[in-house]
Formats: sequence, structure tokens, C-alpha cells
Amino acid sequence: MNVRLRQLGDRAFTGASLVSVALIAAALVVILGPMLARGVTAVVFRGTVEFRKMQFDMHNRGNASALEAEAADAAEARKPVYDMFDDFAHGVDTELLEREAAEVYREVGGELDRRGVSGDERQAVRRLTRTLRDALVEAYQASDRPAAEAHLARVLEHEDDERLAGTAATRLFDYARSYGEHLRTLDFARRAEYAAALAEVKEALRLLFGPRPDEPTPPLAMDRYGATRMDTARRALDDLLYAEKWIEAEPGRPLVKQRIPREEQFAGTRLAALFPCVREHLNEMLRPRLTFYGQYFWDDSIPGHYFGGVGPEILGTLSLTALAILFAFPIGLVSAAYLVEVAGDNPAVNFLRMCINTLAGVPSIVFGLFGLAFFVYYVTGRPCVLSASLTLAVLVLPVVIRASEEAIRAVPPAYKEAALALGASRLRCFVTVQLPAALPGVLTGVILSMSRAAGETAPILFTGAIAFGPALDLLKWPPMAWLFSQTRALSYGGYDLAVGDRIAAMVPHQQYGMVTTLIGLVLVLNIAAIVLRWRISRKLRG
Repeated sequence: MNVRLRQLGDRAFTGASLVSVALIAAALVVILGPMLARGVTAVVFRGTVEFRKMQFDMHNRGNASALEAEAADAAEARKPVYDMFDDFAHGVDTELLEREAAEVYREVGGELDRRGVSGDERQAVRRLTRTLRDALVEAYQASDRPAAEAHLARVLEHEDDERLAGTAATRLFDYARSYGEHLRTLDFARRAEYAAALAEVKEALRLLFGPRPDEPTPPLAMDRYGATRMDTARRALDDLLYAEKWIEAEPGRPLVKQRIPREEQFAGTRLAALFPCVREHLNEMLRPRLTFYGQYFWDDSIPGHYFGGVGPEILGTLSLTALAILFAFPIGLVSAAYLVEVAGDNPAVNFLRMCINTLAGVPSIVFGLFGLAFFVYYVTGRPCVLSASLTLAVLVLPVVIRASEEAIRAVPPAYKEAALALGASRLRCFVTVQLPAALPGVLTGVILSMSRAAGETAPILFTGAIAFGPALDLLKWPPMAWLFSQTRALSYGGYDLAVGDRIAAMVPHQQYGMVTTLIGLVLVLNIAAIVLRWRISRKLRG
């Protein structure tokens, strides 16, 4: 009976262990699954022609002739959209219209100078052009349709004046006729509302397609291109197709945000056809293609992480982690050896062990403040890689000490006794016998420490991490000068994007990509350390 109960107990324990492992795996899938799925989109996505243009301009990647042909096809597909926008703007954007009228007046003066017209004839033409310009401006500024039509009539009655034939002044008549046609289809009382909505449409088109071909190149890289990915293009398309308004649904109640289709907002106008045109022909205008952006892992990024990759962040993370382990490992190992082999077991040593255990549970922000107060102010004199790595070393030092201590204690006493019996000194016995046998366990502590050092943000927040700046130059002269410069890191970059501004909100794939890269980097480092530990263990087993 007892044997049967023991068998049932063993099976129940085995089953419970399997269930626990399954629950842990499920929890990891639930927590990391969505993050990893979104993070992959930083590398694999549907890239548009704007992405390929950006890659060619910034990194000289791609075929120039093929890209030029593709961009020309996209521009041809976008042309009807711009034509509809310009046509409607000539009936609503009075500032634009007034500037065009003033430009015509200046052009006429230049034409008269080139023709050699002078004297009374020149004065008469200039005076007439100025009168037509002023009448057109008054039509634009009129507050009702009859007054605007009256001013337009004053302009058009001079259409047959021979003195203006062949000059730029004839464009004033085209402007007058075009504006008159708009007056017949436009709700004049809503012209100010149309103008404000038109500005929103213009911005949405810029985010979707980038600057227009006839516009100067913007100084900021993020403004030189439209939507480089189809996910960002869909957000820009949504801003183009829908307007958000806060309206009073019920008297005395808070305002409610509603989405109004812009087709309804511009119903009855010439602009209404623009929105279904973009929606139905978006692929022709952006020409999306499945893209694998492997250069994400070594490309630099422009300020704001709007474009580019995480190469400097990976380099900074590896540097900080490697230096932290380089500082913490020998100190932790020597401390563990002292506690096991020299200190013995007494109240003072027990108190020391309690302090080490307590340090292992101290919040990381406390280590960051300590690093700022000690390493930054008294050791290096500035926030830099050395200050940050020393702070991380102090952070992981308790883990290295405890893991090394337990690994050394786990070495069978017979190993030590046999070495001492053969005449080896205690130091030689520890270095040549006990330490190699304990090394797999010591490496376990190093693996745990390495994972924590790579993923911490608070300790490096004040001691050496920056969100934007030059990448580390490990070959910079003099040697090791990079130790005294600040660096970017994956953990701090992810934090900066999480609490970032409007630009960070526009590129969520960058934040997820950075976090996913950090997880992958820690995983790769752990696998490398585990393989090293396995090889050492196999070698020790003979």
C-alpha cells in the first residue's frame, strides 16, 4: 500500500511539475508574444516607394534607374489628387489667391521693362493691372456672394483690353473665372470652415505622400518623405478620410468626439472626389512591397528614431554589459572565495552575507543615484560609459558573489582534501582544483548578471546613457577614449520612446523593435554563455 501511495505521489508531483512548466511557457507567450509580433514589424513590413527613396538618399541602397521609374509612376498616380486639391484651394485659400494676384502684378512690371515700354503707356498698363489686382483681392475678401461677383465682373470687363494682351495680366482673368465657378458650387457661408479643413487635408497629404514635387526640399529628414510603411500610411489615410470634431451631444453634457467623413464635410464641392480617389488608388500612389530591412540592426537613426535602425544602441548595450561583467566578475569571485575559504562562519561574516543579500534586492534606481553621487562626481567627473558600467557592476555584484559562493561550496570536499594531501598550497588548490570545478556554477551567476545588466535602465539613466547622439567609436584615438563619452543603449532608448513626444507616437514599431532587439540580444548572450558553461562542464567530466 505504501509503495502504491508513493507511486501515486511521484506521478502527481511529475504532473504538477509539467503543468507548472506549461503555465510558465503560456505566461511567456502571453506576455512576450504580442510584443515580439509587433517588434518583428520593424524589420519585416510592406515598404512603400517613399521607403526606397529614403534608403537610396541616405544609404545609397537600390537601383537608381528602377527607383526613378517607380517614383515617376507613383507621381503620375498622385497628380489627379494634387490637381483636385489645387483647384479647390483656388476657391477657398484667399491668402494663396492674393499672393498669386500680387505675383502677377510684379511680373507685368518686369515684362514692360523687358519690352522697353515707358512713359504714359507704361503707367497706364501698370495702373490698369493694379486696378484689376485690387478688384480681384476685394472679390476674395468679400463677405457675401453678390459682392464677390460684382468685383469679379469689374475684372472680366477688361478681358478684351488689347494693352494687356500677351502679358501675365491675362492670368487675372483666368483667376476671376475660376473663382466665379467656385462661387456657384461653394457654400459661401462655410468658406472659413472649408479653409481650416483644407489645411488639415494638406497636412494629411504631406504625411502620406511627402512634399510635393514643386516644393523645396524640407530641412528635416522626417519631412522629406511620405509614409515609408503601409501601417503608417493607413494612419495617415485615416486622418485624410476622417475629421475629428468635438460636439455637444446633449445640452449641459461634456463634449463628445466624433469622426466625420471628409466626403460629407466637403459634400457638393469639387474636393469631394479627392477622398475616394486616394482610398481606391492608394497602392498605385505608394507602390507597397514586402520588405526585409535587415540593416535595422546596424543602421543609425535620425533624431527622434523616425527613420533608421538601432545599430548604435546595440553597440552601446554590448559595451556597457561587457564592461559591467568585466568589473563585477573578478571582484565577485574573489569575494566569494574569501567568504568560503577564509572568513569562516561567525556573526560578522553572517552579517556581511545578509548585507550582500539585501543589496541584491535594492531597487535599481538606488544604484543609479549612487552611481551619480560617487562614480560621476568623484571618479570620472562626467556621465560616461565608464560611470554607467561601474554602476551596473555594483548592481550585479551581489548576484555574482552569491552564485559564486554557492558554486564553490558545491565542490565535493574530497577534491580539496586530495589536493592538500598531495602537498598543494591552499591557493594552488583553490585555483587549480576548486575553481575549475565550480566554474559552471559561477558562469550561471554571470549569465543572470549579464541579463540584468543589459536590460536595466535606471542605473544608466543618470550615469552615461543618452537618447540621441553620436555612436560609440571604439577605434577612436587615443585608445579607450570612448570610455569617457556617453552612449545610447537599447533599454534607455525604449524608455525614451515610451515616454516620448509626438514623433515617438508616430513610429510605435521603433519602440517595439528596440525592445524586441533587446530581448533577442539578451537571449543570444545567454545562449553563448550557456554553451560555454556546457563545454566547460563536459571537459571537467572528462
